[in-house]
Parts: sequence; structure tokens; C-alpha cells
Amino acid sequence: MTAPLRKFDEYPPADFEELRPETVREHIDGIAAFLGGTANVIMQLSLKPVAYGVMESDVHTGNVMQHPIKRLRTTLTYIAVAMLGDEQDRVSYREAVNRSHRSIRTKPDSPVRYNAFDPKLQLWVAACIYWGIDDIIHRMRGPMDPATAEALYRHSARLGTTLQMRPEMWPPTRDAFYEYWEENLTQRTIDDPTRTYFNALADLKMLPWPMQVLFGGLHRFIVTALLPPHLRKEMNMSWSARDERVFTGLLRVISTMWRVLPGPLRLFPYNFYLADMRLRRRLGRPLV
Repeated sequence: MTAPLRKFDEYPPADFEELRPETVREHIDGIAAFLGGTANVIMQLSLKPVAYGVMESDVHTGNVMQHPIKRLRTTLTYIAVAMLGDEQDRVSYREAVNRSHRSIRTKPDSPVRYNAFDPKLQLWVAACIYWGIDDIIHRMRGPMDPATAEALYRHSARLGTTLQMRPEMWPPTRDAFYEYWEENLTQRTIDDPTRTYFNALADLKMLPWPMQVLFGGLHRFIVTALLPPHLRKEMNMSWSARDERVFTGLLRVISTMWRVLPGPLRLFPYNFYLADMRLRRRLGRPLV
């Protein structure tokens, strides 16, 4: 099994060129949104307050089990705005997300407490998204050179700072990030209610049954492949060396096809959702 790139091959670069929304595009593959979305949701919700905040939320319009397409649009638009948007985009979407988050709280009898404005919880969610981006890049393109990897990592702080996460909360270097990641990942546990919820996501229970039958097995295979081993164990999912070889071969085929596409197609759907958000803002329509 090929482990995700965790640390620099040599030493962290002393200096590097910062990435901007215009230059980060070449390092982002839209296919990651289709491959890694559910696995990343499980990572984020493995922090129990986040899981119960989502599962017990009364904001049903954002419930993935009831409105999967809208939930997909909201999530991918947030990533697109955070990574590719300008400051006006980020302010606009922050305000829209904040309005949506104000009513999201856990129930009085919930085993945990959740506040969507908690910067520490937002740090974990942002860390999961970055980890997923880094993992897919490593699997599909191979290791990045240290300077580029560090620049992409620093830019990815926007995944948290677009909301309430303070900049100084983002670990200062990529190596420091992976120390934070490994320390916190080992503390994550998945109880029976959240495991049931995650299994429904993995099996595409939110979609019409013909799509569940056609794509559910493949989707569960991809979800299992992209979960860190610790969370696979918490989910009671099995994974063998043969599974890893099959998945590596599948990614090799996808990567070969993806690399020959024109840039706008490689970036899809992130560029599409960013343009959609800007159009909605111009027309005065809800952004979330």
C-alpha cells in the first residue's frame, strides 16, 4: 500500500512563491470532488460534535439525505470559493454560510455539544479537506516538490479562514500540520449512530434505488479506499493488499485520462460552482 506523502522528502524550503487563486488552479483536480467527497465527510464527522451537529440539525434544506444535490452544491461551492475565489467571493459566501449556521445546534439531550462557529471544529474540517486534496494529488500525480507542496498547504489555510478559523490556528508548516493530523486522527472514534449514518452515505441511500444498485458497490469501494486506516477500522471496513492494487490501477487509468483534458475540464466542477455562486450573487438569489 502506498502511504500518503506525510513529510518533505528532504527539508522544508526556506522560501517559496505564494500561490494565488489564479495560480492554485493548476494544482487542483476536480475529479477529487467526485472520488473523495464522501470519505472526506466521514473524516470531518469523525469529530463527534460535528457529526451530531449535522445529524441533529433542523436545517433540513441542507440535509444530504434529503437534498443531496443541494448539499453537494453548497459544499463544493465553499471549497471553490475558499481556494479559487477573490476576497469579495469569500466575504459573500462567509455571510451566507453564517446565516445558515446560526440555527445549527445539537439537541439538549445530545451526548455532545456543537456550535458551527467554533474555530477549533472549523480547523478540523479544514484539515480534513486539505488532507483529502493532498492525498489525491499524491495518489494521482505522485509527490509534489517541497516548495510547491508548502505553497499549496499555506494557501489551503483559506479552507478555514474563509469562516471563523483564525490564521494562527493553521499549523505553520506542512510538517507541523501532519503532526496535528496524526495526533488528532488517533483520537477519533465512530459510535453506532454515526456509523449507521456513514454507511447510508457510503451506500448512496440518499439516491433513487436504481442508482444505489448500479453505483453503491463502487462508491463504497472508493470510500473505503480513501479513508485513513484508523477510520476504516472504526467503520468496520475491510481492506486488503489486492483491494489497494485494484484501486491504484483504477486511479492510474483515471489520472491518465484526466491529464489530457483542457484545464477548465480538469478543474470542473469547482470552476462551475464558483461561476454559479457569482451569478447567484449578481441575480440576488440565495448563495446557500
